[in-house]
Amino acid sequence: MEILKKIFNGFTTILVLLVVILAMLLAGVRVFGIDIYTVLSGSMEPTYQTGSVIYVKDVDDPYSLTEGDIITFAISGGDTLATHRIIEVVNENGTVAYRTKGDANDMADGSLVSPENIIGKPIFTVPKLGYLISYMQTKPGRLFAIAGGALILLLVILPDIIFEDEDKKKEKKKAREREDEKNE
Repeated sequence: MEILKKIFNGFTTILVLLVVILAMLLAGVRVFGIDIYTVLSGSMEPTYQTGSVIYVKDVDDPYSLTEGDIITFAISGGDTLATHRIIEVVNENGTVAYRTKGDANDMADGSLVSPENIIGKPIFTVPKLGYLISYMQTKPGRLFAIAGGALILLLVILPDIIFEDEDKKKEKKKAREREDEKNE
């Protein structure tokens, strides 16, 4: 019975650890000034695959960006973001702007990116994690997350409930044995 308890505790420890790692990947990185975004199109494949999550760090000096850098930026006049590679630094009348293009696209983007529209530079990616994030934003996904959290909590508490009787029996047996030894 003791071996079963150890296996169960090991399993739940690994499960909780995985949940903590996932939470750090999804929210904890924000503590370090990193934003996360889901890749919704294949314009940057194979560098960033559709469904991946990219982790984007602010650029200290957007004027220091060079050709070949990958940037995440707000498309002019909207809330839409894109992550594309800089293919040319344009300097017209002392104003700097960037011509960008998705790695999988045949043509450059239609408009230049001004430094004010730059969100940051991707620093790493986790493939396929974006699908999980998208699912978790749906009603069934939220219900699944709540049920999963409740299940993990139950799995953490369950060994104490199941094995408590066994531990009590062992303690009572040891107490009886000590009492018997005293009486002899």
